[in-house]
Amino acid sequence: MSIQAPIGQNVSNQDFMIGYLEALSLVERLHRLLLDVIKDEFERVGVLEINAVQALLLFNIGDHEVTAGELKSRGYYQGSNVSYNLKKLVEMGYMHHQRCEIDRRSVRVRLTEKGRNIRDVVAELFARHADGLRDKGVLGQDGIAEITSSLKRMERYWTDQIRYIY
Repeated sequence: MSIQAPIGQNVSNQDFMIGYLEALSLVERLHRLLLDVIKDEFERVGVLEINAVQALLLFNIGDHEVTAGELKSRGYYQGSNVSYNLKKLVEMGYMHHQRCEIDRRSVRVRLTEKGRNIRDVVAELFARHADGLRDKGVLGQDGIAEITSSLKRMERYWTDQIRYIY
């Protein structure tokens, strides 16, 4: 992807725009790499029936009981069919599902023992990577805090842009 700022901007604005576009590209690539890392881990441990998005769903649900709507509203799974993935995870025995007593249209899901085992594999993978990043000097506590803080500010800005567009 060639990154160019719009014509007519001064050098400072153009440099910022180029940096912004690079950051956007990097966020997108990092998400895809995260899914590849999870997929590779599951191939390594011999878990082949679920995909990386489904594994990430199990990890993010953790010990909570949630609805598909709650998962969608958190925004974790844009670009993936949450309902389809939840249905498959229930069919394969990774999740329990139950109609909500108050709103019969809503289904609440929680992990089964099999789902918690997958969540634990992902948690161990992430713990290994966190240790590796720190131990090899790739990122320290200050670096991770700065990245997280910057991404949260960007998330807030984008959320505000969506909210106030109308």
